Amino acid sequence: MKKLGILFLFGILLFSCSEKEDNKYTMNEISYNLYQGSDFDYRGTVWIKELVGGDLEMTLRLDGPKSDETYFFPAHLHFGAYDNIDAPIAFLLNPIDIRSLESTTQLGALSNGQTLSFQDFQSFDGHIKIHLADSGPEYQIILSVGNIGRNDNSIESFNLDKMTLCSPYY
Repeated sequence: MKKLGILFLFGILLFSCSEKEDNKYTMNEISYNLYQGSDFDYRGTVWIKELVGGDLEMTLRLDGPKSDETYFFPAHLHFGAYDNIDAPIAFLLNPIDIRSLESTTQLGALSNGQTLSFQDFQSFDGHIKIHLADSGPEYQIILSVGNIGRNDNSIESFNLDKMTLCSPYY
């Protein structure tokens, strides 16, 4: 009988913890594809979820080779489409851990001072680039890239030959 009571209490705790996690977000969420940007075989998805307070949370998940080593791929939110020559960094995203191929970032004010609501994000003129390294020649290697917001994110519109490199500066 004691075991049944303990299992019942454990079930209640488990349910209440998952309910708190669900209460963290509104129902507003959108996703975009990330396409392979180089010879390295990485593709993925970016999810944008609205938090209850109105802030945005961005989760990047890649599909590709993982490693047991500690290594992180830098990721940036940029202004403009991925083929825009002048596409400055709008926000430095948390780097992607090669062990899990995932990162989550709570967006704050962009480099131009603007803070995006969920509705603003849907019409935002931007893209995401994930780099092999944060400096040196490997910085110019784009592992994965994708338009977001109002820019066409379809596979039909993606043309790797039109992708521009980016500057490490805002």
